[in-house]
Amino acid sequence: MSTAKANTTAPKVLVVDDDSDIVELLEYNLEKEGYTVETASNGKQAIEITKTYIPDLILLDIMMPQMDGIETGRILRQNLELKNTYILFLTARSEEYSEVAAFEVGADDYITKPIKPRALMSRINALFRREAQKAESGDQIDVLDLSINRKNYTVTQGQANAIVLPKKEFELLFFLAQTPNKVFSRDELLQKIWGADIYVLERTVDVHIRKLREKLGESYIKTLKGVGYMFATQNINS
Repeated sequence: MSTAKANTTAPKVLVVDDDSDIVELLEYNLEKEGYTVETASNGKQAIEITKTYIPDLILLDIMMPQMDGIETGRILRQNLELKNTYILFLTARSEEYSEVAAFEVGADDYITKPIKPRALMSRINALFRREAQKAESGDQIDVLDLSINRKNYTVTQGQANAIVLPKKEFELLFFLAQTPNKVFSRDELLQKIWGADIYVLERTVDVHIRKLREKLGESYIKTLKGVGYMFATQNINS
């Protein structure tokens, strides 16, 4: 584990990988870009670190001893202190099921090794640029019985307590609710939510829609078969 640098205004990153060479490479390039960096060599250590160090971004290897990255990501996503934290998975595995598993537990991006530092830094910088752009727009949508608040990434349903959503699930819901009854294709949603500079499977959208329906109910987001998804304020067939 490294010691975080003193710059308290810089975005904070936690690098989690059991390969010390990769950790050193990532730490060097992140610090050169102005980020504050902490490191961990396995999932259990990462979970322990996040009890006191709340990163803006976690770079998380999948294949690690003691606890793999998927299980680590699942546990990290249960920590409400990390609700606004990006998680980018790093892996030498390129199988589709591995990528789907990563997005199932709340990944924001999935990067296949070998790592190209310049390309990785570009993707990380793009994530934070989009975050800054979103902060300039409206912070709350009230539609049907939902109050969707972008400041704290919560959704209040009727008189119920606020539901905290992972970043990408929230952004998807917020985007759809901004334009009720308009249908967006999977490709459009990937472009708007994940960005043109990040490659993810179209199935990733389906995974996030399913998770939103599990948490909020089936009535809000409707499917137009062969077309895409929309936030519905009028009755249509799912």
